[in-house]
Amino acid sequence: MELDGRVVVVTGGTRGVGAGIARSFLAAGADVIVCARRPPDQEVAADGRKATFTPVDLRDPAAVHTFFDTVAHRHGRLDCLVNNAGGTPYRLLGEGEAQRHARVVELNLLAPMTASLTAYPWLRQSRGSVVMIGSVSGTRPSPGTAAYGAAKAGLENLARSMAVEWAPDVRVNSLVLGMVRTELAHLHYGDETGLAAVGATVPLGRLAEPADVGEAAVFLASDRAAYISGASLLVHGGGERPAFLDAATVNKEN
Repeated sequence: MELDGRVVVVTGGTRGVGAGIARSFLAAGADVIVCARRPPDQEVAADGRKATFTPVDLRDPAAVHTFFDTVAHRHGRLDCLVNNAGGTPYRLLGEGEAQRHARVVELNLLAPMTASLTAYPWLRQSRGSVVMIGSVSGTRPSPGTAAYGAAKAGLENLARSMAVEWAPDVRVNSLVLGMVRTELAHLHYGDETGLAAVGATVPLGRLAEPADVGEAAVFLASDRAAYISGASLLVHGGGERPAFLDAATVNKEN
């Protein structure tokens, strides 16, 4: 398999998108370490292989340093860091104090920066890569999740700057995600009727599955992407149909 012998860390890899990413790397032959504050409800596994779980709070720099030192010494190398951990509750700007919004920025921007900086010496040794998990929320208005959108916009710019500063030793790229069907999707889109209705707004006709994201992450980490750095790969099923097309009273499709 194309990533045999490679060592990959997936932050927030215990459920949802992160677990999908971890499973794709396992299927590609990599040794995978997933981390989160709490252990997974069930082991993350694929093709008879299991990811190793280590608890860590990515907002604690000392704990992050200990985590990556342990990974590197246990496995002897680190080839890819996937900065997936993140997320946000729905909260309008006026409904929370600045400090609460700042915690969203801390998790979605500062924590990936801390993890990347800490992992850098090991990634440089292996001429490895970083994959940032971004969001279309960072490229368009994000009402109800404004701090999250701002953090994801910053994350994409951070990745591009890292790609320049760390070249040629470490490649850095972003996956810019649209809507993904996970076990928590109902919190954002509602019941099955809501999920189907939202999926119908996507040009490809459905929400992404975690495996769709995982396959894209494996590609960016693999030798097939050896000349790709500083890139933002859109994983959004074609994006969103512009609202004005449906609102207009002319040029309607039959």
